[in-house]
Amino acid sequence: MAEQRADRPGEHAGGAENESLLTVLLALAANLGIAIAKIVAAVATGSASMAAEAAHSIADTFNEVLLMVGLRRSGRPADRRHPLGYGKERYIWTLLVAVAIFGMGALFAFYQGFQTLVRHHGNEADPLVGYCVLAVSLVLEAISWRQALRQVRAAARAEDLPLTAYIRRTDEPTAISVLLEDSAALIGLLLAFAGLGLHQLTGSAAWDGAGSVLIGVLLTAVALVLGRINLNLLIGSQADPRVVADVRARLAAAPEVEWVVDLVTMTVGADRVLVCARLDFRDALTAGDVERACVRMGRELREAHDEIDEIFLEPVPRDDPELRERVIARYGRPLPPEQSGTG
Repeated sequence: MAEQRADRPGEHAGGAENESLLTVLLALAANLGIAIAKIVAAVATGSASMAAEAAHSIADTFNEVLLMVGLRRSGRPADRRHPLGYGKERYIWTLLVAVAIFGMGALFAFYQGFQTLVRHHGNEADPLVGYCVLAVSLVLEAISWRQALRQVRAAARAEDLPLTAYIRRTDEPTAISVLLEDSAALIGLLLAFAGLGLHQLTGSAAWDGAGSVLIGVLLTAVALVLGRINLNLLIGSQADPRVVADVRARLAAAPEVEWVVDLVTMTVGADRVLVCARLDFRDALTAGDVERACVRMGRELREAHDEIDEIFLEPVPRDDPELRERVIARYGRPLPPEQSGTG
């Protein structure tokens, strides 16, 4: 097997890393200030919705710290114990963010909401403080949300993908996490506004409790989406299908290659992809010819795609029955070569 080891991701990756750090720092500063203000307002008004929002902001502040830790630790270079680097550690920390959103935010919101609904009463204090805090929170959250949206949209344009498709395919969940958190925060603030307002208009605390429950539902949905994204990345998803198709086409077009028997790619971190290919080389080639071809093809693939980090090319006969069975078993059924890479 011939191996090509790529350098660490280039300047574009470093720029994306700095942009992610800026997004997280801005969200951290906004959430910390908002959390303190909401706690004061929750105590002053006795509102369940406001208490749920305070817990939400506390959870978000804690989450930004987790995201910063993930950014720092996942950027460590590869070593002997971790030859493919620490890129996937980012997904673990982002998964913890999803757990924290549910555990610290959603469950507390459910508790506050159901408690208010069951008791059918709440503090009748003047909600003016709550309205003021919510208004200021909306402004601060909107600033953080705008930065996260700008980064995600720019990344989606760079990948030439619609925003929703980029969110599903991304291997960089940090900015997505902040965007989803801030989106949930903005919607949660509107729910808290509605809960406070309807409580004041009707005199029934049930509206306030219902607002808190809806905030819990919202946070649960965000936690599930984030959990699903990071679970797929931790399991090991393939690279962008367009990258896979181009890699297969380039390998198949090499003059030394008779057939691309198998091609496996895996995302091993943000902007880092592992490529493993089994190739049937022309029988007339010498061992030296195969070695030089592997070096050249590896270099060409890395030049074409910055995200390709490690490349393993293995010479194999395409008519080997055991190998063919293994390839077919992975894909579930025989596929045409342009789809599966099987010979």
